[in-house]
Amino acid sequence: MTDQPFVPDGTSLQEDTSRAAGRVVRRPILEALLVAMKEPWTIVCLTVLGGFVLVAAFAPLIAGDPMAINPALRLKPPSPDAWWGRDHLGRDVFSRAVFGTRISLIIGFSVAVIAVIPGVTLGVLAGLTKIGGTIVMRIVDAMMAIPAVLLAIALAALLQPGLTTVIIAISIPEIPRMVRLVRSVVLSIREQPYVDAAISVGTGGLPLVFRHVLPNTVAPVIVQATYAAASAIIAAAILSFLGVGTPPDVPSWGGMMADARKYFQFYPSLMAYPGVLLSLLVLVTNVLGDRLSDVLDPRKSTRRL
Repeated sequence: MTDQPFVPDGTSLQEDTSRAAGRVVRRPILEALLVAMKEPWTIVCLTVLGGFVLVAAFAPLIAGDPMAINPALRLKPPSPDAWWGRDHLGRDVFSRAVFGTRISLIIGFSVAVIAVIPGVTLGVLAGLTKIGGTIVMRIVDAMMAIPAVLLAIALAALLQPGLTTVIIAISIPEIPRMVRLVRSVVLSIREQPYVDAAISVGTGGLPLVFRHVLPNTVAPVIVQATYAAASAIIAAAILSFLGVGTPPDVPSWGGMMADARKYFQFYPSLMAYPGVLLSLLVLVTNVLGDRLSDVLDPRKSTRRL
């Protein structure tokens, strides 16, 4: 037998507190996500985003070799064998755009995941500990003092060119943003009554973090992850446009626009196709993030697109 108090239904007060917190936090998030899935704008965004995912997944079946060069067909207009025409090296623009979709989605998803894992860990540490939080936030402030694009360019230039390098270079500037967000959420959670109740019955350390702190960070982290993915897609296009992103043998939207800038006056479609795809993907990702922010944050529940 223990001296731990019990509530009338026979469960310990500590267990009842944890379950109550779970009902307060987890269920509203799931219910809010289900509500968001039924809204027209969310459906449209998910449909378009799903289309991009399908195109990326089945790129080899949809398009031909994006690197096949045919100088005899350079700058040819659209035709049955090249729906969007050919570039200055005779490569199929449609094929390059399709495979560029795969690169953009890989970068966006990877950066979002990489930003979440250390960002949440360091953010929780900074919000729950004084000394550790001070050290972490000073490092974060120093990193955020450097423009994200410049930091990514510097890292991409220092490391060996490749897709992995681009992902790492873009992820590092995104981590401080996630840390600051999670820390602010954790500081707010610390003042909540259910946290005081959990501490009063002996819950502390990792049990407190996993039962009461982390579940309450899920909503803002999901929203921030969508913004991080959209930002990463833009940053990847910028790096490729400047020539420090993915290597030339990897088709990317930014690289396509960089190649097309010399011919923009006479062949604007070469830059228009990847530019429109880039804008559309970033738009639906940001709109989806806004909708999730609206439904997951009660203070924004009255805002609608």
